[in-house]
Amino acid sequence: MNNNYILEPFIKKEQIADKVKELGEKITSDYAGEELFLVGVLKGSWIFMADLVRYIDLPLEVSFISVSSYVGQTTKSSGVVRLLCDIDKPLNDRNVILVEDIVDTGLTLSYLKKLLEVRNPKSFKICALLDKPERRISDISADYVGFTIPDEFVVGYGLDYNGYFRNLPDISILKFK
Repeated sequence: MNNNYILEPFIKKEQIADKVKELGEKITSDYAGEELFLVGVLKGSWIFMADLVRYIDLPLEVSFISVSSYVGQTTKSSGVVRLLCDIDKPLNDRNVILVEDIVDTGLTLSYLKKLLEVRNPKSFKICALLDKPERRISDISADYVGFTIPDEFVVGYGLDYNGYFRNLPDISILKFK
């Protein structure tokens, strides 16, 4: 990775931690007395999901699914979603929460919602750390949202650019010089 970029601070790690705790407590309240099955969308959601499950005080299982809609070194989605790795458990009669890092065009979430809902879950909801409604193409929204953000390319806290920046504790806006 060259140094031809600028990272503008956007959401501090303390704000993220507070919001993740709030989301976990809300999910715990909404599903009181129930069991959950969380499906994390790789690779971007893994840090968010790891923190989120620590604040959900219910019995739960975790699995991951991997999809891609980016090709090469770009900050724009290709619009074509490819399933790279599927979950390894049945979903029938389970309370499923799909955990995503960011809702952008909505194409990936629409694809995943259709893919998972045909597996007959008891309930199906979406939890996203970030929501970028200005970019929405598909008519879909998350049931649990951490932050609504403007149309900027963000990295950090699991979000990346070409595999880089996932390890940053804060979320920053990535700009090229």
